[in-house]
Amino acid sequence: MSCPPAFIDLANLMADAAAEIVLSYFRTKVAIEDKEDASPVTIADRRSEAAMRRLIHEHAPGHGIVGEEYGPERTDADYVWVLDPIDGTKAFITGKPSFGILIALLFRGEPILGIIEQPVLRERWLGVKGTPTRLNGVEIQCRPCAEISQAALYATAPEMFKGDDSAAFERLRSRVKLPRYGADCYAAGLLALGFVDLMVEASLQPYDYLPLVAIIEGAGGVISDWQGKRLSLHSDGRIAVAGDPRVHRAVLQILVSPSGA
Repeated sequence: MSCPPAFIDLANLMADAAAEIVLSYFRTKVAIEDKEDASPVTIADRRSEAAMRRLIHEHAPGHGIVGEEYGPERTDADYVWVLDPIDGTKAFITGKPSFGILIALLFRGEPILGIIEQPVLRERWLGVKGTPTRLNGVEIQCRPCAEISQAALYATAPEMFKGDDSAAFERLRSRVKLPRYGADCYAAGLLALGFVDLMVEASLQPYDYLPLVAIIEGAGGVISDWQGKRLSLHSDGRIAVAGDPRVHRAVLQILVSPSGA
C-alpha cells in the first residue's frame, strides 16, 4: 500500500504546526514535569501533540492516533498516525538541538510514511513507502559498511540497556569503530543521510521507532527488532538499524549470541 498524496500533505502540515510550537519554547525557561515513568514533559510536548491531533481530526477524522502525551484513539482503524511531539525531551530541555518531532502513518499496521522534523536546524526527513527518502526535498541514501569493525554506532544512552540487554549492547559496542551517544532520533536521520552506520536502542515505545521505518528503508537501510522481525505497534522496544544489510545481519548475531560470534 502506497501513501495517498493527501496524507503526505497532511503529515507535512502537522510537522509545520508542531515545529512552530516547539521552536517557540526552545531555550526558554519552560516548566518541566516528571511523568509516572520519571521521563520529563513540557508544555511544548503537549501543545505540539495537541496541534497535530487537531489537524488529524479536521482532515482525516476516521483515522486512529497513537501519541506519547494523549494516548490512543481508534487504533483499529485502517490508518493510524503515530506521534512523538518531541523525541528527545531531555535534549530539548537542556538546549541541545538533537531532538525531533516524529510522525508515522500506518496502514493496517504497516508503516507507509515517516517524518523526522528538526525545527532548530530546519531539517525534515520524509520517508514514503516505495519512494526514496528525502531530506528537505533532496533524495538521500545510506552508505555501505560491510564490517562491524568499521562502523559508527549511535545509541541514545547506555543506561537504556537493562540486564542481559546491557551485556548484549556491550558486546556490540566493543567491536565497532566509533560508538557515540545522545542523538535520539537525529541519529536515525544521520544514518539515512550516510554519516552513521548503526543505531541500536532498547526501552523504546512505538512512537519512538515506527516513524523511522519508512525513512530508513527508503534510504536503503534495514530496521528491525533484535530478532530481525519487522517493527509494529506491539514490538518489544528493542531496535537494530543499519545502513547496510550485511552489517545488520552481523549486529543481530552479536546481540542475540552470548558468545558474541
